[in-house]
Amino acid sequence: MTTFPTLDPELAAALTMLPKVDFADLPNARATYNALIGAMLADLPFDGVSLRELSAPGLDGDPEVTIRFFTPDNTAGPVPVLLWIHGGGFAIGTAESSDPFCVEVARELGFAVANVEYRLAPETSFPGPVNDCYAALLYIHAHAEELGVDPSRIAVGGQSAGGGLAAGTVLKARDEGVVPVAFQFLEIPELDDRLATVSMTNFVDTPLWHRPNAILSWKYYLGESYSGPEDPDVSIYAAPSRATDLTGLPPTYLSTMELDPLRDEGLEYALRLLHAGVSVELHSFPGTFHGSALVATAAVSERGAAEALTALRRGLRSLSPVS
Repeated sequence: MTTFPTLDPELAAALTMLPKVDFADLPNARATYNALIGAMLADLPFDGVSLRELSAPGLDGDPEVTIRFFTPDNTAGPVPVLLWIHGGGFAIGTAESSDPFCVEVARELGFAVANVEYRLAPETSFPGPVNDCYAALLYIHAHAEELGVDPSRIAVGGQSAGGGLAAGTVLKARDEGVVPVAFQFLEIPELDDRLATVSMTNFVDTPLWHRPNAILSWKYYLGESYSGPEDPDVSIYAAPSRATDLTGLPPTYLSTMELDPLRDEGLEYALRLLHAGVSVELHSFPGTFHGSALVATAAVSERGAAEALTALRRGLRSLSPVS
């Protein structure tokens, strides 16, 4: 593996403990990732938080969508809610893998979190996964009163491929005009199937995520009809970077990692949102790589986690939905 002079020393020291996830062997990639997350979830405390499972009707006859719904205990009145979408290159991971983050948001911020169990590629290619996320959004909005959430303070967020699904869901919500999304929260998002940025071109062997995995990720997600980066028919809801109109989107927090193939597409998306008149907070963390937050005790990871909570608190407590 290439050495990276700017890699954070705490993260560099932990590299040997991180798994190698190879999308060329998807069953093994899923097993490796699930084993890692299973170990992290083994002793997760749920004090101060309640969890139940909801079922949202799928779109256009699709299967029901399971939502892991977290609520803070002892909170009066309708609370803000974050619709959260887990990462995993569109092809691995589970909603449960995000339980630690969901618990923290509910406990520390007093918000509800609706954590979506979307169908994975390649078994379900686009538009299935993003339709699942949008179906969950429609359900939370329509049932806000009985769920105890404020329909005017709904955020949509996700990490990695989940960030891409979140951006696609928010674009769809804007275009459909049913759910007023108040805030968009995109962590290290996967947004662009064209794979042409400098970071995507150069980072071919970075830890956890690299160009070879990204190529396969998009092939799995976009399905057998996908003809490659020059394909003119790729939907903006699949690859939000292809959207030419970003006006009318909600205020956004977007984070990127310095040594991440996805870095530049995130930076470019944030800049284009700003050009479209959207309020954006952008942070690119130095010395980090895609998924380096798994090394939770590193100082830069702790900063990132604290900043994420601050951004969500500010976004849902002080911002109004886009009309």
